[in-house]
Amino acid sequence: MPPRIQNQLASNSLLPFLSSTSTPSTSSSASLSKLPISQYSPSSSCSSRRSSRPFSSTASTQTKLRNEMFTWLKKEGEALKNHTPGSTNYLSALRFRGEEGQRPPSWPFPLNPSFVSEPVLSEELRNDIYERVVVKKKSVRAVSVELGVDMRRVGAVVRLVELEKRMKQQGKSMALPYARAIHEMIPTTPLHDDARGHRFKPHEAINDLPVHRLTETQIFYPVSESRQFNRVDAGRVFSAAPAQEHTQVARNASDPAAAVSRVTQQPSTIETVGKGADETQVLQAADMRIPHPHLVAHQRHRLEKPNEAREAQDLYKKRLKVEETAEKERKRISKERAEQKLLKVQPEASRFEFRFKDVEVSRETVGKDGRGSKAPGHRYGVPSYDRKKGQVKIPTRVEV
Repeated sequence: MPPRIQNQLASNSLLPFLSSTSTPSTSSSASLSKLPISQYSPSSSCSSRRSSRPFSSTASTQTKLRNEMFTWLKKEGEALKNHTPGSTNYLSALRFRGEEGQRPPSWPFPLNPSFVSEPVLSEELRNDIYERVVVKKKSVRAVSVELGVDMRRVGAVVRLVELEKRMKQQGKSMALPYARAIHEMIPTTPLHDDARGHRFKPHEAINDLPVHRLTETQIFYPVSESRQFNRVDAGRVFSAAPAQEHTQVARNASDPAAAVSRVTQQPSTIETVGKGADETQVLQAADMRIPHPHLVAHQRHRLEKPNEAREAQDLYKKRLKVEETAEKERKRISKERAEQKLLKVQPEASRFEFRFKDVEVSRETVGKDGRGSKAPGHRYGVPSYDRKKGQVKIPTRVEV
């Protein structure tokens, strides 16, 4: 859109001397000669320009909504001009302002209560997470349970604090005033002195389970009324796996905690279905796929023996230690296997290191089209014919 032409501004003092009947040359010179000389001084011209308005005899009008906006800013909006440190300054809090004992709402927009402002970690809690993981050498899983913070967030906090310390050693500037101002205006999770405070008021849910891709489809699976169809059976149906044997079902039902431990400590023992690139593991129950499966066993033991709290706590610590040991051993074995398959060669007086890995090119690894998941360089090196003309893009047959 082209820029709008600005209206020519004229001072109110010039209006009596301007006439529409006179000619432009004579009337302007005659009328200007009658004006006082003081009005043409630089200072007076600047002041008249500031107090000038468009060449119109009617007053400038504002829209109704604009007037209502300024009225609201002078009355109700005046309370939002300066925020109170340590509390939010949301528009939705105006209706609760002045009521004692009423907690302000946590949604910033009054017309969208579904959008909730989630709290962030305070500086004290963030530093405590770093100290427990780095200094006290606690596992990420244990710190997540103790403080009520997700394991992914615990790992991110440790990396960011380590980066912050490195930047301070290098003498780089930190935006600390900005961080303090932001923490004063948004909800934060404090560091509780009592450990039970994080248990009753956690920062976030630590056992959330993401939606698996196999559960996105809707399946109608008929079963008999006498059969006990549980979550394990539902996972096998989603994975198109046959039903378990009765002996295995009875074994898992007799000791659910041991069944979960066998899967979490040895994930390689999970049954697989499919062939070649389509080979996948059977979908397990939610008790085995959550980030903290040991908490389910701990709660089950507390409900079975409510009067033995000390024994339940000792058993919980023992179970957590076993999980951590199994995880470390699994990572160590995986790292050793990767190093055994990798040959490292570094020539003398060279800063480069060459790494060679034996690969197997077969139908099982490469597949029919050379794009198998186990093929070397399956992410590159093979052209894609999805947009090439003459290629059949629909399946010609179904392999089971």
